Amino acid sequence: MEEKKILIITYYWPPAGGPGVQRWLKFAKYLPDFGWKPIIYTPENPSYPLLDETLMKDVPENIEIVRTKIWEPYQLAEKLNKSNKKFKAGQFDVGNNQSWKSRLSIWVRGNFFIPDARVFWVKPSIQFLEKYLKENKIDTIVTSGPPHSMHLIGLGLKDKLPGLKWIADFRDPWTEISYYKHLKLTKSSDKKHRQLESAVFKNADITLATSYTDAENFRKAGAHAICITNGFDESDAGEKSDKQANQSSMFTLSYIGVLEQLRNPENLWKVLDELVRENDAFAQHFRLKFVGRIDDKILNSIQNTSLKNHILNLGYLSHGKAVEEMQNSEMLLITNFPNESSKGIIPGKIFEYLASGKQILSFGPDQADVAKILDETQAGKHFGYSDNEIVKRFILEKFDLWESGNLSENTQHIEQFSRKNLTKQLTAIL
Repeated sequence: MEEKKILIITYYWPPAGGPGVQRWLKFAKYLPDFGWKPIIYTPENPSYPLLDETLMKDVPENIEIVRTKIWEPYQLAEKLNKSNKKFKAGQFDVGNNQSWKSRLSIWVRGNFFIPDARVFWVKPSIQFLEKYLKENKIDTIVTSGPPHSMHLIGLGLKDKLPGLKWIADFRDPWTEISYYKHLKLTKSSDKKHRQLESAVFKNADITLATSYTDAENFRKAGAHAICITNGFDESDAGEKSDKQANQSSMFTLSYIGVLEQLRNPENLWKVLDELVRENDAFAQHFRLKFVGRIDDKILNSIQNTSLKNHILNLGYLSHGKAVEEMQNSEMLLITNFPNESSKGIIPGKIFEYLASGKQILSFGPDQADVAKILDETQAGKHFGYSDNEIVKRFILEKFDLWESGNLSENTQHIEQFSRKNLTKQLTAIL
């Protein structure tokens, strides 16, 4: 039987690094197992915030990749202010950390580039793909955002080709994401963002969400929304080394990924500072490890506490090395934005955390989707940003178990989150 074709429109593709690239890279890897031929449409000259050449190994052999040029204004923004490099990854300074240049840059980003700075790729892509889809007899497309400009490509193609089946995949929300309110939008800019988002919801045949709450919110906003979470790839886990199999001499709490100011767990640093000062055994064995990009201002504030000599900052590592560092840890940290509107965000790394079997310490709003997953898998605990005493007890409990050699690993009920099973769900929808 001939494979069915699906065109995946994505800004992020290897050698891009970070979690944004992995969702559709993994879907593309497993789609052929279910009778679908993925074709990738991505920029020829993108400006990626992170690079990870090791992800190239997951790109299927002989996959068709279509590329066209894109113009992005980030070089101009970085000339104005070096910290604008954070914009590429949806990050920026907040509160007292904002200089006048940061405030100006954020205002320009929010009001001049709607929905984002990749918007200049929309019209040429619609023009190119309308012809390409007809010539190659492709009637199913996926747009993956952010950047949400990708959805505007889908919207334009749907207008020109009404019979096209369009799936709009929202890895993160658009106007409901926590940093949206920090964009310093004018009323007219906010209205335009919301009108475009609504048009995507109402015209896409299916809107995919990565969390249960996001899917519910999208349905309330008029979308035909379905949740397919992110997941873990069993082929990424690998075999544990002898070093990993034997108990380490250090009780290591690791954060893997990008840590920005809006998700900074200040209460955790306070708790850990107290534990180091109050508990000699904890102080002797504790290590706080960062793998990825931690905001300089967060790192500087932690280094001004008793934790200074307990920090191991490895910087950005390849995906494979990052997975190894997960396994070389006793506990894994995950953080979310504190406001209630963010309870539907499920950071992609939680699924690889689950696959590692390590205990997970999570921070975010009450009744978060992350809490639901941790309860179901018994893999850790979710806390609010003011739960100091119970956080302290939880960490001490795990430290005492580790010290006695009884800190067990847990991987129950996680097979539902394997990338292959999630791709099977996707093809059922297709």
